Amino acid sequence: MKIARFSKVGFILAAAGSAVGLGNIWKFPYITGEYGGGAFVLIYLITVLLIGFSIMIAEMLIGYLGRRDTVSSFEELAPRNKHLWKFGGFQALAGLFVMIYYSVVIGWIFNYIVSALSGLPSSVDEAKTVFTTMLHSDFKTQLFYHTASFMIITFVVARGIKGGIEKLNMVLMPMLFIIVGVMFLYATTLDGFHQAMEFMFKPDFSKINSTAFVTAVGHAFFTLSLGMGAIMTYSASLEKDQNIVKSSLIVVALDTGIALFAGLMLFTFLYQYGGEPSSGPGLVFISLPSVFYQMGVLGNVFAVMFFISLAFAGLTSAVSLTEPMVQYFIDRFSWSRLKSSIMMGLFFYLVGIIAILSHIDGFASYLTWGSRNFFDWVDFLTAAFMLPAGGLIMAVFVGYVLPKSQVEKVLRPQLGRAFGTWYFSLRYIAPIALVIVMLNLVGIL
Repeated sequence: MKIARFSKVGFILAAAGSAVGLGNIWKFPYITGEYGGGAFVLIYLITVLLIGFSIMIAEMLIGYLGRRDTVSSFEELAPRNKHLWKFGGFQALAGLFVMIYYSVVIGWIFNYIVSALSGLPSSVDEAKTVFTTMLHSDFKTQLFYHTASFMIITFVVARGIKGGIEKLNMVLMPMLFIIVGVMFLYATTLDGFHQAMEFMFKPDFSKINSTAFVTAVGHAFFTLSLGMGAIMTYSASLEKDQNIVKSSLIVVALDTGIALFAGLMLFTFLYQYGGEPSSGPGLVFISLPSVFYQMGVLGNVFAVMFFISLAFAGLTSAVSLTEPMVQYFIDRFSWSRLKSSIMMGLFFYLVGIIAILSHIDGFASYLTWGSRNFFDWVDFLTAAFMLPAGGLIMAVFVGYVLPKSQVEKVLRPQLGRAFGTWYFSLRYIAPIALVIVMLNLVGIL
């Protein structure tokens, strides 16, 4: 079954929507704060260019050449051992597993949009109490918004490439850019902006260690939505005359730009109103609400705008994480798109309820193994194994399995003299970096 085609602009916005997610607006600022700012940002930008960009081109190439779901694309393109290489396409499962907790977090964001409309916590302690109460006691609220997240995502995916995914991204991505842009422009008028600029772009390598390097590699990979089959599935809908390298560059630029703008904006607000840049994962849900409170009425407006932008980023990524397995069942088992969408949606929705319960008092002890509960284990296993493994498979497949002549035919005209550099990075730099990331995350290094 052929995959419906995106328009050229629709593909760029959909791929950017897949890449631009919670990792850009939530995770990038807080890990930048944890690792001291400028030096980490520099390392992150280098890894995006040498590793993320290289693998994104490879993933787009597989989708572009295969023109099918992830499993079928690997199977059809492999010159030998097709029965083995088709399993490389099951990296699409990673996206569905990420959705188990991603939908829950989107639900938290929906809740914060509604809460910001009525009022904001006046201190960090109050904000912490609000968040921890929701997380550990308020199962009904989390279930309600998780259900809303599931219904929106499933509806959009069921509408298809043109009628659902492209339309969603054509609306939400420009709105996301506008919201972040408006808040960023306001941030430039504050005294704290200069401190934020210095923090993010003045390297202090004394705060950098080996863990920071590995974190930068891992985050560059995660934030570009690689290793989950999303970019590959979207690329199967590329028009034959679309430039893969140019498309990859635009997506990487948009993704990285949003991360940098969001970081500057958030750190400006923190410096201006006495917040702490190294607030960790609680930066968005605990530190920022109290900062917005100090801004008065404008803070309420910005709080709503900020959490709406987070919701937009989360939703555009969520549909891309669900689509690869939906397309797999359509292609391989001739399921209708509606049936495939509902079945995949029910998977992450029902297992997501277990993820919610793993934080709830009275259930958490039964859903905790070792130092992690179920929610954290899903996050860890996808980040430590599934995503890096997906990237490694693509690097090996394009770098060593596909005939170089086949790769050159498509990419040499687009990369020109840079083809050799890209090919070297794909064959040597990216695989080594991804193996190091996986070893580090499981505690071997």
